[in-house]
Amino acid sequence: MSFEESNMPKIIVALDCDNEEKALSIAKKLSPKLCALKVGLELFVSYGPNIIKKLHHLGYKIFLDLKFHDINTTAIKSSVAAAKLGVWMMNIHSSGGTNMMKNVMNEIKQNNFDTLVLGVTILTSLDDKDIKEIGYANNVKEQVLSMTDQCYHSNLNGVVCSASEAKAIKEKYPKNFICVCPGIRLSENNNNDQKRIVTPEIAAKNGADYIVVGRPVLDSIDPLASLKNIKDKFYKAL
Repeated sequence: MSFEESNMPKIIVALDCDNEEKALSIAKKLSPKLCALKVGLELFVSYGPNIIKKLHHLGYKIFLDLKFHDINTTAIKSSVAAAKLGVWMMNIHSSGGTNMMKNVMNEIKQNNFDTLVLGVTILTSLDDKDIKEIGYANNVKEQVLSMTDQCYHSNLNGVVCSASEAKAIKEKYPKNFICVCPGIRLSENNNNDQKRIVTPEIAAKNGADYIVVGRPVLDSIDPLASLKNIKDKFYKAL
């Protein structure tokens, strides 16, 4: 499955909240011509599929960020259920293994869903110390590249990774194998709970296909102006 979406906005705004009124209010202030929206665990657990329907009604493409990671049958059925919601993109966790990823992708293709499936590599909230504690022998970059290779050979459409690793990934894999990059901040000094953060400009130069932005837009006095600022910074650096 390729992704020939030249007109698709490259900015994904993360609606990371548990308040439907706030999520819809922000969505109405933004524009589907400028961004897609990410619905994660907090919002989806709070409001379920109904929030997807409401955001679709506003014209948005949705990245459903639930990071499915389970036994084959559960991962497959959950992924199919997500695809039935008509979401543009979803993710599964690459640490579930190639067998799980291949089976999910096969089921998505066999049912003719257009939903893009990405593999989560290493969360941007983790650094070398954290993954060593978990039990990985590699450093973050090595582990991300190893997981990316598994995702690619499992026929996934791409990966979720820090833009710090995007350059190495884009140099190794075909152009249509996409990198979706969270952990975006306007300043590298403003990390909050993230550890591998990157500015929009650096993300663009490193080859990120899409960047995920949360707090810089959600916490802004003027979300639309902040979105346009981030979009300009990203596109000018391409």
